[in-house]
Amino acid sequence: MIETQLYLISPLDVGGDFPQRLERALAASKGPKGQLVTAFQFRVKGVESHEAAALAQPLQEICAAQDVAFIVNDSVSLAKRLKADGVHLGQDDGSVRDAHDELGREAQIGVTCLASRHMAMNAGEEGADYVAFGAFYPSSTKQKSADAEVPDLELLQWWTSIFEIPCVAIGGITPDNCKPLIEAGADFLAVSGAVWNGDEVAAIKAFAKVMRA
Repeated sequence: MIETQLYLISPLDVGGDFPQRLERALAASKGPKGQLVTAFQFRVKGVESHEAAALAQPLQEICAAQDVAFIVNDSVSLAKRLKADGVHLGQDDGSVRDAHDELGREAQIGVTCLASRHMAMNAGEEGADYVAFGAFYPSSTKQKSADAEVPDLELLQWWTSIFEIPCVAIGGITPDNCKPLIEAGADFLAVSGAVWNGDEVAAIKAFAKVMRA
């Protein structure tokens, strides 16, 4: 099994040929040592719930066929409507307990914890299934305030040495800069622009070359 896996985050535009791109990316992630991509986050902004559900449906079907967890960003109500595998919560998106009450105990609930040990421990105590730290590198996908603290590798090392809850590293991660995060113990690398801003198959293969080394 691969120790560190990829957690794909969608671009904001998931219409057009994006379902085909997702299918190609997931197919490219399969290899003799297992599947590199094991989770996909559906992340759209400013879209009505019925439109979001329509956009999500083909992507959810692709993920189900490839045994990839389908996670909805921010919206517990949309995750419930879609019967998604889980939801990713920002700090203003409600509590883990409430999300589990709405979605059931089997749902995977992840929480954005930025660079905060305190946030991560609170999320763990509430029953989070994973915590996400970042942004580790400058990112065009996840905007942050100018004074936001940047997490360091020691944060990942600390978390993985004490807690069993998986941790996700996020923010500007590319095949060229991901190795230190893997070595520090990240269970998942959350990536978006590095895959979708170019040839998704080539990008997945580039990640695989580093992560399966």
